[in-house]
Amino acid sequence: MPKPSSPALHRLQPLRFLLLTSCLLLSVAAALAQDTPATPAKAAAPSFSQPVRLTVAPDGSGDYRSIQEAVMAVRDFMQVRATIYIKNGTYREKLVIPAQKTNITLLGESRDGVVITFSDYSGDAAGHTTYTSHTVRVQGNDFWAENITFENAAGPVGQAVALHVEGDRAVFRHCRMLGHQDTLFLAIENSRQYYQDCYIEGTTDFIFGASTAVFDRCTIHSKRDSYITAASTTPRQAYGLVFLQCRLTAAPEAQKVYLGRPWRPHARTVFLHSELGAHITAAGWDNWRNPQNEQTAFYAEYQSTGPGAQATGRVRWARQLRAREARRYTLARIFAGPTPWQPTPE
Repeated sequence: MPKPSSPALHRLQPLRFLLLTSCLLLSVAAALAQDTPATPAKAAAPSFSQPVRLTVAPDGSGDYRSIQEAVMAVRDFMQVRATIYIKNGTYREKLVIPAQKTNITLLGESRDGVVITFSDYSGDAAGHTTYTSHTVRVQGNDFWAENITFENAAGPVGQAVALHVEGDRAVFRHCRMLGHQDTLFLAIENSRQYYQDCYIEGTTDFIFGASTAVFDRCTIHSKRDSYITAASTTPRQAYGLVFLQCRLTAAPEAQKVYLGRPWRPHARTVFLHSELGAHITAAGWDNWRNPQNEQTAFYAEYQSTGPGAQATGRVRWARQLRAREARRYTLARIFAGPTPWQPTPE
């Protein structure tokens, strides 16, 4: 006859069942965990506000071999600097900095060692024009270049742009722009550009366009008798091309060079405290075979030195600024605009 169980024993049996069931479930979960791969952590999304630094090297020792690849790898509309460090080498590229690539810096290892070169020119077999012949075209805002050579190697074949700049607030320091006709294209009205300690060479109209641009302590080298500037400033602009403390030099064969002529009637070009070589013609300025331009163009000088700076002999419609007028030519005033901008000189 079976022994009757106690009430306490009846109470323990459900508890034992629960404990056994829990242990079994924990064992199964542990076994499943060993066979199930862990869910990978989400990669951080690329940021618009984190600085970027990439390296370009022709020998493959950097992140990219071409500058264009590096530019396109940067996030669109960066809010902080994306620096592309370029090792010495010759880069045969028709490079474009698109409008959506903002805050790009091209930083060369050395000015003469980093050369971006191409050879398109207006009227070539591919049908290029002045507007498409560029070696480098900058469309993005807040672009910066330092220690870079920009070259159009087409030779003396007509319009052949080395550097074409459209973006606003562009800065070029310790750079070279090499070419013949139309070397540097300051392309559009709503673009402010600052060039410091740069070397710019060419033959005819080799600094030209509608932008507001300052050339600070630059060397401007003429390769033959012709014209240095051809501004197309609009009537809406208070300033056009401004040369501060620049040095104007020339090849031996260049002995009659004009400071500028108006590509458009309201061209504005001013030289202040610059050194003008003997190659600068006494007249200084030309009206581009249109006397009406003399009524609208604004050409002026202030306290320049050198054999080419003599005021006597200048065309009557050009101006020698008074001290009060010259004081208006500060970076803060020149680059004021709806959104003020003032690059910091080194």
